Amino acid sequence: MTSPVYLFDLASRQAQWLAARQSTISGNIANANTPGYRARDVQPFADVLDKTKLAMAATSSSHIGFDASRPDTAKVKKADTWETVYSNNSVSMEQELIKAGEVDRQHSLNTSVVKAFHRMFLSSVRT
Repeated sequence: MTSPVYLFDLASRQAQWLAARQSTISGNIANANTPGYRARDVQPFADVLDKTKLAMAATSSSHIGFDASRPDTAKVKKADTWETVYSNNSVSMEQELIKAGEVDRQHSLNTSVVKAFHRMFLSSVRT
C-alpha cells in the first residue's frame, strides 16, 4: 500500500517557516540601533521537519537506502553574532542581510518545486 505524497503540505510548512524567519530578520534589522537588543533567529527548518513524522519509503530495491555504517556528520555550532557594538547590541546588519538573502533563495526554490509538481500533476490528469 502506498501512502500519499505530502509535498504541497511540506512546501506550505516551509513557506510558513520562511515567513516567520523573514519577520524575525526584519525585527532584528528594525532594532539594529536599540541599545541592549539581542538578535534573534528561528529554529532551523530541519528541526521543524524532524517533528513532522514524515519518513522516507523505498518502494523499489534500486532506491538508495540509509547506510548505518557511514559516520554521522558532526554538528557545528554557529556563533550567535559576528560582533557586539558599543551599545551592547548584537545585531550585525551584514549577517542579517545574508540571512535575508538565504530566505529569498529558499523561497524561490520552494516556489519552483511546487510549480514543477503542479505542472506534473496537471500533465498526468490530461493524459
